[in-house]
Amino acid sequence: MNELTADDIQRGQGTASDDVSRRRRIAQDVRAAREKLTSSIGLRRAFDYELVRLYAQYRVGAAVPLAMLALAVGAGATVWLPVTALTLPLVVVVGAIGFTAALAQAFLRNDSETVPLRTWRRSFLLGDLLQAASWTLIVPALGEIHAPGAGTFVSFLLVMLAAVVAMLSATIPAAVYAGIAPLMLGVLGMLWRSWPAIDALMLAVMAISAQAFFMVLANRLYCSAVATLQSRAEKDALFSELEQAKANSDEARRRAEEANMAKSRFLATMSHELRTPLNAILGFSEVMKNEVFGVHASPTYREYSNDIHGSGQHLLALINEILDLSRIEAGRYELNEEAIQLAHIVEDCRHMMGLRAKAKAQVIKDAIDPSLPRIWADERAVRQIVLNVLTNAVKFTPPAGEIVLKVGWTSSGGQYVSVRDSGPGIPDEEIPIVMSSFGRGSLAIKTAEQGSGLGLPIVKGLVDLHGGNFRLVSRPREGTEVIVTFPAERVMDTLAAVDLAKPSRSAA
Repeated sequence: MNELTADDIQRGQGTASDDVSRRRRIAQDVRAAREKLTSSIGLRRAFDYELVRLYAQYRVGAAVPLAMLALAVGAGATVWLPVTALTLPLVVVVGAIGFTAALAQAFLRNDSETVPLRTWRRSFLLGDLLQAASWTLIVPALGEIHAPGAGTFVSFLLVMLAAVVAMLSATIPAAVYAGIAPLMLGVLGMLWRSWPAIDALMLAVMAISAQAFFMVLANRLYCSAVATLQSRAEKDALFSELEQAKANSDEARRRAEEANMAKSRFLATMSHELRTPLNAILGFSEVMKNEVFGVHASPTYREYSNDIHGSGQHLLALINEILDLSRIEAGRYELNEEAIQLAHIVEDCRHMMGLRAKAKAQVIKDAIDPSLPRIWADERAVRQIVLNVLTNAVKFTPPAGEIVLKVGWTSSGGQYVSVRDSGPGIPDEEIPIVMSSFGRGSLAIKTAEQGSGLGLPIVKGLVDLHGGNFRLVSRPREGTEVIVTFPAERVMDTLAAVDLAKPSRSAA
């Protein structure tokens, strides 16, 4: 029997975003392959329809200019032929132009999803063939005339018509071939009548070469149109994916906001629900520990009271750290800024941690500049920063170790606090872990007291709120140094005192 894994359960409950994207791409590839197999030219149906639609639009738009061209050709041919001899060919040409335009309009009125593209492609091919054949009706009439310029006029006309066909029918290559083939036959007919005249031979060769060039040009235009359609399809697909990604991002952001609000409500509720009984535990355990109402019958009860009180204090400190970190991450930690003396705060924290360091036979050396001016900062936050860093130094420094505490100026005019210990150190790859919430290094777990892993993240968050800089430098078996820097913008340069005993110049 197969075991049900967590991944299987996750897939059953909801599909991951990468799985959704992969399935969407597979579905698109399958749909594109199916459309290529059912297409008449090996392209997706959307491309196939777009090419035929472009052809129809070109033909509808060129109907009037082509009719005017026919009239202009008829007017030019009157130099060699009477109007009565040109009436029938011109009527046939205009009729073929109108037939092709009507056919294109009928195609554009159809639904793009149900229109039979193969049938319409053949219809347009037939329309181009009839239109080109109608133009060649003028060739026999002019070919019978041996007047100067008549042959050149017909050759120019056939070459120009080949260029028109190449431009208008480029999106349907078969229609280009069907439209140029009768024009080539017309040139060959002229060559047959004028054989073996050298001038007529050269003219016919040039006309056929030009028509062949236009066929090649039409093929290049077709490839360019297909590339443009593919590029546009890829762009549309990219826009669709971007819109989908934006929708997923908005949904993820909405869920993150909901989760953040739920976390805030949970922390607010748990803060009240935990602190209320915790205060009673701390109060009663302290009364029992101090034997306020009498001596315990058994000395063990006093030890239990001490353990209960210590555990309650540890739990209260953990709750406070979690709440502080959550407020910092949510941007709701408000700084109560005032002018404070950084050196005095560091000195107070050193005295507070002196007993713990003395209990472990540790030596705290300090290099504090007492002449430092005040800085504009939150005293509670700065005190918490220094205490957290010093607590870690005392915690991770082995017995009889050394801790160096420095306070001074930075090169940019700010002030810094540096705490360096002789503890086990932190490997480079574990520094990101230590700086994350609840993160602890491997050496710290083996050699130091247990902690929540929130001290350094809180320090970094508080330093960032002050616009300062936090830096941790550590190497295994060489100790760790934490440097907290406050920017020069927070340093308050004191003004000189006013001597009231001196008379002012105005009084003098």
